[in-house]
Amino acid sequence: MTSQAKYFLSSRAAQCGAVAAFLLCLALLAVSVACSNDTKAAPTKQEITVDPNLLTIDHPELFQTVKVESRDLPTELKANGTIQPDVNKTIHVTSLGSGRVVDLKVRLGAYVKKGQELLVISSPDLAGAMGDYHKASADEALAAKALDRAQLLYSKGALAQKDLEVAENADAKAKSDRQTAESRLRVLGGDPAHPSTMIELRAPVAGTIVEQNVAGFEGIKSLDNTPNLFTIADLSNVWVVCDVYENDLGDVHIGDPAEVRLNAFPDRVFKGSVSDVSRVLDPNTRSAKVRIVLANRDGAFRPGMFAVATFRSRKQKPHLIVPATAIMRLQDKDWIFRKETANSFRRLEVQTSGLPDGLQQIQQGAKAGDEVVANALVFSTAASEQGK
Repeated sequence: MTSQAKYFLSSRAAQCGAVAAFLLCLALLAVSVACSNDTKAAPTKQEITVDPNLLTIDHPELFQTVKVESRDLPTELKANGTIQPDVNKTIHVTSLGSGRVVDLKVRLGAYVKKGQELLVISSPDLAGAMGDYHKASADEALAAKALDRAQLLYSKGALAQKDLEVAENADAKAKSDRQTAESRLRVLGGDPAHPSTMIELRAPVAGTIVEQNVAGFEGIKSLDNTPNLFTIADLSNVWVVCDVYENDLGDVHIGDPAEVRLNAFPDRVFKGSVSDVSRVLDPNTRSAKVRIVLANRDGAFRPGMFAVATFRSRKQKPHLIVPATAIMRLQDKDWIFRKETANSFRRLEVQTSGLPDGLQQIQQGAKAGDEVVANALVFSTAASEQGK
């Protein structure tokens, strides 16, 4: 065989080997793709999930159930508020004369009687008013003597009538000046019968001092730039002023009964009624002031105390009711157990509010006719023991 023929055969063999290798690669690739598709298409085993709020009980007959009942009841609303004095029985005590405090007789929180001395002020204004009064009194006395003399001379024919009239006019002016000076002296707190430069400020009414804006030896300025020195309030009746949001104003009316609870007396409930609902809303909180009047016979209510008021509307609306024992409190939430089947119960979160006579109102989370466990706590305990 010639060398040329050998070269042709070897080249042909090499080409056949390359084609065979290429076909083998294609076959392996096809097998790999098929296996991959088979793997993706293979069905997986479905995961089994357990509902933690669905409880199954072996002996459900041991647990009594009740139905969620719908009743027509007044709407109940709670609002925060504070104790405040009755504005109609609150007096702001001021001094019409300036000066300096030389003796402070009372302090904040003290009870004072009508006419009781509150403080003593050394007042230049009173001293000036006293001097004006004495001058006016002297002028009046002199004018009176001149009038007597003029009348005597006129009766003897020694004085003209016009001169008598001048004397009468001078006497009338002197009396008017004296009366004006006396009035100003009394307004400042002075007494014409007892000359003094000290203003004795006295309580205009009986009550408790709820505000004090003066201290001993402090200067007292004129009325235009000084606050009231004291505020005296009659606390025989007090106000509870609450903020009620505009969404709830339709449920609050004048005359509605209200219950008030105080942090100072957590075990006591005080009865009152709504005396006023503000016609103006606070633009920041979108709430209106609602006022409740309470009698304070024993003086237990003090201005500034925090209060929670409960309002009950006159108009009744349907409410969902269950016994209080059907509600379980857990992790700051309220729960009920609703019957699903003969031996399974579902735990549901609900929104509740308290009612008298051992009842609870369900505001959200259930509907009328739902069958729930009557004693939720006992049921929850038994379910936990069974699951162990």
